[in-house]
Amino acid sequence: MAGIRTLVCLAFAGSIGMTFVILACALNTYSSWWPFLVVIFYLISPMPTMIAKRFSDGSGFETSCMENALFLTMGIVVSSFALPVVLARSSVIQWGACFLTMSGNVVAYLTLLAFFLIFGDDDSDYNMW
Repeated sequence: MAGIRTLVCLAFAGSIGMTFVILACALNTYSSWWPFLVVIFYLISPMPTMIAKRFSDGSGFETSCMENALFLTMGIVVSSFALPVVLARSSVIQWGACFLTMSGNVVAYLTLLAFFLIFGDDDSDYNMW
């Protein structure tokens, strides 16, 4: 069972990912708020999977619904990696900001994945937090 130490480590990792994204926006050489748009992808990426888990009823619908949700989730994740590249190719942001944003993406999505792997059990105790 995952404890408070695991939750604190995940929060620390998430804050490191967000720090990379904020640095991509705030450094003097980059100074553009466009890389911060990937935060929208962070917010909507777990939604299809959470909705599919909520509506699973144990029939054959469960697998097709979950596969469609995973497909949508992967599309959102790929889009969050593609957005900084498109912005850098069109010279809206610089390549350094693109690399900082993409490294923030890696850290943030690994943190989300770890959270759902650790706390995603249906029989877990929700009283601990």
